[in-house]
Amino acid sequence: MRMRPVLAYLALFGGLCAALPALAGGTFAPPPGCTLEMTVQLHSCQVANHYRCAGDPAGDQWVSLADGKGEFFRSHIDSETRWIASLDLETGDYDALDAAASADNASFSALLSTGRDDYDFVTRSSSGEVRRYIGHDQLTGESVTIGGQPLERCSFEMRIEDGAGTALATRKGMQLISRKLRLFFSDTETYETVQGDHSEISQAPVTFAFPGDKGFAAAEPEFDCDMMMTNMSPNPDRPTL
Repeated sequence: MRMRPVLAYLALFGGLCAALPALAGGTFAPPPGCTLEMTVQLHSCQVANHYRCAGDPAGDQWVSLADGKGEFFRSHIDSETRWIASLDLETGDYDALDAAASADNASFSALLSTGRDDYDFVTRSSSGEVRRYIGHDQLTGESVTIGGQPLERCSFEMRIEDGAGTALATRKGMQLISRKLRLFFSDTETYETVQGDHSEISQAPVTFAFPGDKGFAAAEPEFDCDMMMTNMSPNPDRPTL
């Protein structure tokens, strides 16, 4: 059933804000009822803390992203890596998937079984904006090990439209996936608007830390912080977790 624009977003936004993680003394603590599972240090001076919450459907995951100034972005995905909701903590903007309006929701299972997943999905924002994302992910057949984790390279291309079908931007590049963790990780990509604005993003993972490992629950990024390669939030139109 399609979410009602106002009431559904208020309920979603209330749930997101009520579950703000705690950052104390450089340590990340997930919200009550949630369990931190992994901390990933990324390039471009960012750190990602991944956690699950007992009240969510099986397979759902959350990620909190922080840079040198602190946590700035949070998002929620399901077992198929569908983008359920995201919250920009700097602006207060949030977006949610409109599954009923989406012609072809993303499927991690399809990507793993066939090597390619095509998607065509719609999101609605707290400001009332509608966005449509049409594209595909495709495994390249290449594997890489980073921080002891076996990963596979995945290319992608996407175009973004508004609710009226007007083109807004395109994205393309490479990502990394983990079959075991059922997650996407950023690698390198280009982003271009119809006005010709162009940016390149590089946010590949560097280290992975699990419970008991050094660096687990770190709230501060470690890599490239002296360079600050970009001021953009990760994956401005489709968070990759």
